[in-house]
Amino acid sequence: MENSRIHGGEEVESIKRHSGLNCIDLSSRDEGLITLDASEGDLNHSVHVSLSCASVHACSCSFQQLILFSWYFAKQACLDSGFFYIINHGISQEFMDEVFAQSKMFFSLPLTEKMKLLRNEKHRGYTPPLDEHLDHENQVNGDYKEGYYIGIEVPEDDPEAQRPFYGPNRWPAPEILPGWRQTMERYHQEALGVAKAVARVIALALDLEADFFDRPEMLGRPIAILRLLRYEGQVSDPSKGIFGAGAHSDFGLITLLATDEVPGLQICKDRDAKPRIWEDVAPLKGAFIVNIGDMLERWSNCYFRSTLHRVLGNGQERYSIAYFVEPNHDCLVECLSTCKSEKNPPKFPPVRCLTYLTQRYKDTHTDLSSHKNSSNVNSIHT
Repeated sequence: MENSRIHGGEEVESIKRHSGLNCIDLSSRDEGLITLDASEGDLNHSVHVSLSCASVHACSCSFQQLILFSWYFAKQACLDSGFFYIINHGISQEFMDEVFAQSKMFFSLPLTEKMKLLRNEKHRGYTPPLDEHLDHENQVNGDYKEGYYIGIEVPEDDPEAQRPFYGPNRWPAPEILPGWRQTMERYHQEALGVAKAVARVIALALDLEADFFDRPEMLGRPIAILRLLRYEGQVSDPSKGIFGAGAHSDFGLITLLATDEVPGLQICKDRDAKPRIWEDVAPLKGAFIVNIGDMLERWSNCYFRSTLHRVLGNGQERYSIAYFVEPNHDCLVECLSTCKSEKNPPKFPPVRCLTYLTQRYKDTHTDLSSHKNSSNVNSIHT
């Protein structure tokens, strides 16, 4: 959720309120499907069950049928805000806690150790604070966060490893962080399974076949990127251009975000509003926050919008785990047949996934050569 396209326009500090997001239950257990609404009083991870819910008994419904029921709620969420929660997604809370614990262990290493794993040209590895600059119009320096990119592991001797965003990952030495690689590889694989389930729901919401995005030419060899994130105890001040993460929209198909209990994520449903209205998104333990990205906006001809979002620091250390789902390198992103008509022609020209991603990363990340002199990075931690 922190990789993005840039949005211009003068930032005006605006009203803040809590956002009530739809929540979709992906379980195939007794409840089947429930929709929930997280409202202002839910900062302690409690949620209120909405009266508009569908309950399906798993004994008489297959997973495919449950998806058919859930497409309506996903559609409403994508039309309203482009953000929603999913629960009972199949990744255990115990394992999620382990992933967060391992993430904290990495970020607690000395900066000199982390810089040995500095991201490479394939966007694998460590990103120090201020490495990413998401909102050039309103940010003074860049994002006050550090991260770690992990993609699909492709051996160096595989011809596919020569392609951008593919290749071997960068891993901490096992004697420094034993079991770290295995934990992250397992999480990457399980998160991809969740993402494909969500993509099936979204396909139905766009009047497509359920497997539209799960076809070989779409997500057969996706550019799926896991990013561990740590926000330091910096207090954000929009009036001074200081943000945990600047205002941006994600540029892929969808993003899955897991967070700790510290708030900070905000969304703006109408990027053109003056002043912009920013709504807090409450953390929800055990849930993923899902948002649609720029590619899905292009596919849907702006029927579903890629929503502007940002992170404000409140003085507390904050951890999150983003999983960005982009299609195959050569996938052509063009207006869907169900989203265009004579009166509503395509708003965007077709674009290849690789072309789009390459430009977006270039727009938002510091040139790697600038890290040869890391004095500015060291000064942040002194």
